[in-house]
Amino acid sequence: MEALQVAWFLILGILVVGYSILDGFDLGVGFWHLFAKKKNERSAFIHSIEPFWDGNEVWLLTAGGALFAAFPPVYATVFSGLYLAMMLVLLGLIFRAVAIEYRNKVDSPAWIRAWDFAFSLGSILPSILYGVAIGNLLRGLELNAIGDYTGGFFALLNPFALLCGLVGLAMFALHGALYLSMRLDGDIAADARRWAAKTWWILLVLLVAAVGWGGAAYLREMKAVPLGLAGLAVAELFVTRLFFAKGKKTKAFLSSSFGIALVMLAVAAALFPNMVPASNDPNLSLTVFNSSSSQLTLTAMLVIALIGMPLVLGYTWFIHHIFKDKVAVPEK
Repeated sequence: MEALQVAWFLILGILVVGYSILDGFDLGVGFWHLFAKKKNERSAFIHSIEPFWDGNEVWLLTAGGALFAAFPPVYATVFSGLYLAMMLVLLGLIFRAVAIEYRNKVDSPAWIRAWDFAFSLGSILPSILYGVAIGNLLRGLELNAIGDYTGGFFALLNPFALLCGLVGLAMFALHGALYLSMRLDGDIAADARRWAAKTWWILLVLLVAAVGWGGAAYLREMKAVPLGLAGLAVAELFVTRLFFAKGKKTKAFLSSSFGIALVMLAVAAALFPNMVPASNDPNLSLTVFNSSSSQLTLTAMLVIALIGMPLVLGYTWFIHHIFKDKVAVPEK
């Protein structure tokens, strides 16, 4: 039974890593959408992610479904206690999806500007709140005896969580800028390279600050593993910078992806065996072992996952391979 519980913790981790990498560049593109100077450049930004964005978000939906089935008490605590934050994330993702579909339906400057703003807002809001959620999990939530979150919404906006939110925004912004520099040509690709160079420094400072603060204040057990992974994530930032400086755009993007994976693995290692640590009483924490579904449920789900995950990975590779060519920037 314990092996199954740990296996599902790892599977959830894989799903979250997959979402962070794949939808991360989508969200980053949405952030930089605000800084594009011309309509045709903003159109190219959206064209660059059109084949992928909806498939990328499937990873988040799958992670939510797997959490509900494998660890129901954790799902209940997170989605009820963080209800307003989750609704803001959902609202942002809806804005983003609708903006992509409706932006070019009406040939009106005001219409296009409104949906451009909605697209950027719908990318920035989830990026920040994603980091805020991770910061609060690392810090711990106030839980009662039945696992309900007893703090308010504004308690979630504490300094450490907000720092993690800025890390999330900077991490996805860098990832998106590297993606744009890889997929576009011309002046706008040069702009993306400048954005990436500036954002790299911001992310380095924020990530080092978050690792130092979190390591000193909120690590509970097994400090060597999460701190080691976090250190590797910081080191990977320098590898990304090296590839980028040499003009190896694809390798820089892949290095950024690996760095994001290391950050998320460090978070998972810092939490384990907890899934929702209780800041007020460690005995109230929801762990991998006290909040899982039955052995039968976990076994049946594992069989489904072993069949479904290769299909998802295969589809993801196939769609990125088919649309691997650079995106042309429209003349107008």
